[in-house]
Amino acid sequence: MKEITKIAKREYHRMKNNPIYWFSIIFAPLLCVVFFTTIMWQGLPTNLPIGLVDQDNTTTTRKIARNLDAFQQTAIIQNYPDVSSARRAVQRGDIYAFYYIPKGTTAKANAQKIPTISFYTNYAYLVAGSLVMRDMRMMSELASASAGRSVLYACGATEQQALAFLQPIVVDSHATNNPWLNYNIYLSNTIVPGILGIFLFMMTVYSIGTEIKEGTAHDWILKARGNMHVALIGKLLPNTLLFLLVGWTIVFYFYGYMHFPCNSGITDMLILMTLFILSCEALGILMITILPTLRLGLSFASLWGVLSLSICGMSFPVMAMHPALQGLSWLFPLRHYFILYVNCALDGYNLTNAWLYLVALAGFILLAIITTPILKRELLTVKYVP
Repeated sequence: MKEITKIAKREYHRMKNNPIYWFSIIFAPLLCVVFFTTIMWQGLPTNLPIGLVDQDNTTTTRKIARNLDAFQQTAIIQNYPDVSSARRAVQRGDIYAFYYIPKGTTAKANAQKIPTISFYTNYAYLVAGSLVMRDMRMMSELASASAGRSVLYACGATEQQALAFLQPIVVDSHATNNPWLNYNIYLSNTIVPGILGIFLFMMTVYSIGTEIKEGTAHDWILKARGNMHVALIGKLLPNTLLFLLVGWTIVFYFYGYMHFPCNSGITDMLILMTLFILSCEALGILMITILPTLRLGLSFASLWGVLSLSICGMSFPVMAMHPALQGLSWLFPLRHYFILYVNCALDGYNLTNAWLYLVALAGFILLAIITTPILKRELLTVKYVP
């Protein structure tokens, strides 16, 4: 403990005179938390601009347009005289989509001639395009059902008979765990830990790599009396305590202040965040061990951290990836954090229900402990190359 305390004090003085530590450990992660949670504060984007091409211009089509504009995610900002004008507006980025009602739609519907209503969506903007596409599709189905109901009423059908014909099977759907379809809950719980993991990788590599760059590795190991485990614990102790403080603050902010779903209790999420921070630091130690150069180590850390957001399964399911990528996903702590977060916060199970992913997180820590002799040899023999 005496050696650990000495090295921790030495590291604190190094941190105190270098603002990059305070920016990367405290300021930047907390800034990202505020940024991502406020940018999606409403849960879903609302009043996404679309256009309307209503060449029929009847009471029925104007009612369709008013109902479409009343949807929460959609706002009709302009009427266009023809499809070409609306298409150019989409290409300019003025609107995300447009709804096209051709001339004679109402007359054809009344005469049972199956009119066609079209809608065009710019799917270059995936979220916006999906939301307005959903609203326009729903409005078209409602308009079709309304026209069919009018025809059935005219043929003498009762309301019950008309409804049974138009909707013979009633679908009762339930969105579990996130019934509000809140993008803030869905994205922030993974993006923010992912960004925290990037800073953990980089600051661990930076803390050890600067010893090589500045030629102070011998002095650092000497203070630990040659014990590399003691040297690492003392060196990373100030970083770890600060990262734990930030990580726990994020947990309390998400589940205490923002009231994100946390069905297993906040204690499990605090334990999970602690394991995630320790595993990321352990992986950072492995990175500088594999590439014992500050420049290459930081490049490796930043690349691995960015890839974590893509391969963790948040944006694209891992089960649908190539088998090689499915195996590679086990090498990313964020993947295990994401699975355990779903298991605990959303599904309400305890951590032991997904024990295999707990073992995986612990495996990073164990692997770093095993490879410390290699790191010690490199610290004492490798010369810094600019």
